[in-house]
Amino acid sequence: MSRLDIPQLLAIGEQSFRSGNHAAARSIFEQILATQPRHSRASECLAYILGRAGQGQAAQRLLEVACEDPDCSAEALYYLGASYLHQDRAPLAIPCFERALRKAGDFFEGLHELGTAQSRVGDFAGALSSYQQAARLNPKSFQAHFNLGRMHDELRQFAAAADSYGRAIALQPDFAPAWSNRGIARSELQQHTQALADHEQATRLDPGDPEAWTNQAVTLGHLGRHQEALACYDRALQIRPDDARAWSNRGVTLDALRRHGEALACHARATQAAPDDAQAWANQALALHHLGRHEEALSQLDRALSLAPGLARAWADQGIVQAHVKRYEQALASYDRALQLRPDDAETLTNKGVALSMLGRRAEGLALFEQALAIRPELDYLLGQAVNAQISMCQWNGLAARLDDLAARIRAGARAIAPFPALAVFDVPELGLRAAATWARDKHPVAAMHPVAGQKQRADRIVVGYYSADFHDHATSYLMAEFFERHDRRRFELVAFSFGPDVDDASRRRLVATFDRFLDVRSDSDEAIARRSRELGVDIAVDLKGFTLDGRPGIFAQRAAPIQVSYLGYPGSTGADFMDYVLADAVVVPEGDEPFYSEKIVRLPFSYQVTDTRRAVSPSPPSRREAGLPEQGIVLCCFNNNYKITPETFDSWTRILRRVEGSVLWLLAADAAAVANLRREAVARGIAAERLVFAKFAPLADHLARYRLADLFLDTLPYNAHTTGSDALWCGVPVVTLQGRAFAGRVAASLLHAVGLQELVTHSRQDYENLAVALASDPVRLGELRRRLEAERQTAPLFDTARSTRAIEAAYEEMVRRHRAGLPPEHLRIPAS
Repeated sequence: MSRLDIPQLLAIGEQSFRSGNHAAARSIFEQILATQPRHSRASECLAYILGRAGQGQAAQRLLEVACEDPDCSAEALYYLGASYLHQDRAPLAIPCFERALRKAGDFFEGLHELGTAQSRVGDFAGALSSYQQAARLNPKSFQAHFNLGRMHDELRQFAAAADSYGRAIALQPDFAPAWSNRGIARSELQQHTQALADHEQATRLDPGDPEAWTNQAVTLGHLGRHQEALACYDRALQIRPDDARAWSNRGVTLDALRRHGEALACHARATQAAPDDAQAWANQALALHHLGRHEEALSQLDRALSLAPGLARAWADQGIVQAHVKRYEQALASYDRALQLRPDDAETLTNKGVALSMLGRRAEGLALFEQALAIRPELDYLLGQAVNAQISMCQWNGLAARLDDLAARIRAGARAIAPFPALAVFDVPELGLRAAATWARDKHPVAAMHPVAGQKQRADRIVVGYYSADFHDHATSYLMAEFFERHDRRRFELVAFSFGPDVDDASRRRLVATFDRFLDVRSDSDEAIARRSRELGVDIAVDLKGFTLDGRPGIFAQRAAPIQVSYLGYPGSTGADFMDYVLADAVVVPEGDEPFYSEKIVRLPFSYQVTDTRRAVSPSPPSRREAGLPEQGIVLCCFNNNYKITPETFDSWTRILRRVEGSVLWLLAADAAAVANLRREAVARGIAAERLVFAKFAPLADHLARYRLADLFLDTLPYNAHTTGSDALWCGVPVVTLQGRAFAGRVAASLLHAVGLQELVTHSRQDYENLAVALASDPVRLGELRRRLEAERQTAPLFDTARSTRAIEAAYEEMVRRHRAGLPPEHLRIPAS
């Protein structure tokens, strides 16, 4: 056969192919290739015939030969690319499609398949561009719009994704995956109600798709409809019993319902079904964390991250667990890894800010809170975190506007601020109740699966459990040690549930020797502690922490005892329907304030606060020089924590300093940034920075001794001196207070009434300032107050711990009497004995 015959044969072969005579065409093309094995057009034509005959591999080899020719057709390049793509060899397919498009110009199929190949190699931006061009060429292709949505998803462009899926749905409304994917995109946009409607349509269209049921369940979870979510997961698992994602997410839902034991079983099924699924291991770790098994949780997170080092959520969760066990430096490293992967994750920025604050690096923490606010200003409790950081550092710029915003959010029922910081900025009982109730419902819902402990009909001792993280050298123990010792053991059995550090200090040794049982439960879950309480027959469970740092309200949500009481640690209502009573008095909770408390109020006859008259005071107080104080002049002091100092209080203090010549203000140096900020604020108000003197923390006996150098204690509002007020009065220092409206702002007034110095309680800021100036300017009057305090130490109710103990015991007995008679909790007023 001469070379001149080949064009003729090729023409005959192509004519035979077009006429449908594939056998003749195949014979001719094979003849040509027998002579010229790399003939491009013959290879291309024969490839089409073999492809139609189902001989794909042979066809692909011929196309590879054809496409070696620079002059090969766009069709050959396109079909070779399609063959590679079918074999999941996307890196080889991409240059074929690109060459085809250069030869033929833009055509829909080439652009669409190029986008598919680019998406498979992770070039989502390139794929997005290809799909966009394909959709412009064929705007009625639902598949192009659907794939556009997928690429927007990959690039976290969720609004654009939802729009693309909507276009696909308009073109093919019975395509269930488009409904499902739009639902997922809408959930990412926090449009959970619209997302649920999409998922419901997806399950209607394809009720046999387990993924659709799982997606619907996830959205129900976002809406807080956890029981319905469980039903959807069950539908998914009926279809596919080994569906690891459904098992894992079902476990997440059970975790949200505080059913952590059941959740752990689901996570175990997930990891068994998919041992290489990093997210399943991470979810299992969180269940272990909630069960108090923190070391196991960290081990599971290590496993998850070994499988998927790029799993940002697992790094963030590792930080959360590490922070919970107070390994803040490790937590910071974990948060940093998470933020490298997702730098705009507002939740992780917030958690890192909290860890920095716990390490005393509050300025850095506040910077992260500000960054998170710029990304997600409505993130739960974030605004409260920023405000708490500001007040802890006495950084007041923009604070007033933020407090207005916070108040509005609290009134609207938003998750805006944790309860304890709210007490420091709002002297409004209603706001305190609303903030606490929102937190309690969100963080500590009542565990309905645990029955309330039954009534105990018996005549022997009442078992009282005290629950705290502060059974060591801490303000709570400093106040309560003698109270515990004075309990009547003939009538009461005392059990301590300690979930704080196991330290060997003087307070701990004293308390261990005092209680009938002292239980170290720091490694136990809330559920386990509550269960143990019930097993021990505790009649009254007394929470000494409430919503303060290291508190465990979840113990009481699980019903530790038939009667549950809030006392001392948290000065306000918990807003929790699982707390029955709060111990108070007629000053801190006056008549008419009952609507601001979810608990029934027990009004003790004098101050609600007990004290320890056995605490030691160092016999050798420092000199003024040693304390950094001037040798002459009035020393006004306030050893309250820095976060209690508001701009309004500081304004009063500086006005008092201006009016009392030669006076200084002695404060606690709780935060280095606060010290610098307060000095700057003083100068801005015309007060020399050196008139503020800062004291460092000291052992209790030494701290009490240095009170002798102070002439007058100036209180704060809206959060008064509590333990510090009792300390000042015990050491003979008069306290001037401005009585507020809420519990936290009336404690100093309660102390002063109980020590017989109610004339030091003021009711307006002007009266507060005038009284402070009058006393500071009248050494005779100050000396008389000191003498009265010295005398009252022997007889005043505030320092009569035996009498205070009898009053609280009488309250306990009345609570138990009502309970055993089948009566509900009620407001109680305990008479003086």
